[in-house]
Order: sequence, then C-alpha cells, then structure tokens
Amino acid sequence: MDVLIHLFVGLHIIGIAALLGGFLTQMKAMGQGTARFVPGMLHGALTMLVTGAILVGLNQADDQHVNNIKIGIKLALLIVILGLVYVKRDEETVDKSQFALVGGLTMVNIFIAVLWT
Repeated sequence: MDVLIHLFVGLHIIGIAALLGGFLTQMKAMGQGTARFVPGMLHGALTMLVTGAILVGLNQADDQHVNNIKIGIKLALLIVILGLVYVKRDEETVDKSQFALVGGLTMVNIFIAVLWT
C-alpha cells in the first residue's frame, strides 16, 4: 500500500508543478496585462483534485489518520482555483487580479500541505 500511496503523492506533486509552473511562466505576461490560463494549469489542477481524492481514500483504507479539516480547506481552495481556470481558460487575456488570485491560492495550498501537520 505504501508504494501506491507514494506513487499518487508523486502524481499529486506533478499536478502542483503543472499548475504553479503555468502560473510562473505567465508572470511576465501578467505584468504586461496579457496573461492567460494555459492548458497545463487546468490539467495540473484536475490532476491535483483526482490524486488528492485518491490519496485520502488510500490513507483511510490503510488506517492512517487523515486531517479532514485540512483536506477540506485544501479542497475548497482547489475548487476556487479550478473554477477560475476552467471558466477563463478560452479567453485571450485574464484580469491581473484573477490571475494573481490563482497563483496566490496555489501557493497557499502548497504551504498548507507542507506546514500544517
């Protein structure tokens, strides 16, 4: 079971990397007002959602403690991120504040995962 959990943790990190990497590559464009949500950001967020749900299930099946409050907060942040990226994915440019919100929420989600024990 540990190997399976570690596999999905790795996939979850790949999803985070795709979402945050897409944001970081658009930072210069955000300063110019031409930033857009690239497809990798949507795919990364969806990967995070699916692998996160699987990780919760695998950890519960392995009788490990799951902090439901932490998972709920992370899920709420991810739903906001997914909603913004999904709705604005076809637009040529995205408002700076919305784009910055997605990047900020992504970083908050990472820090909650790492620092909340």
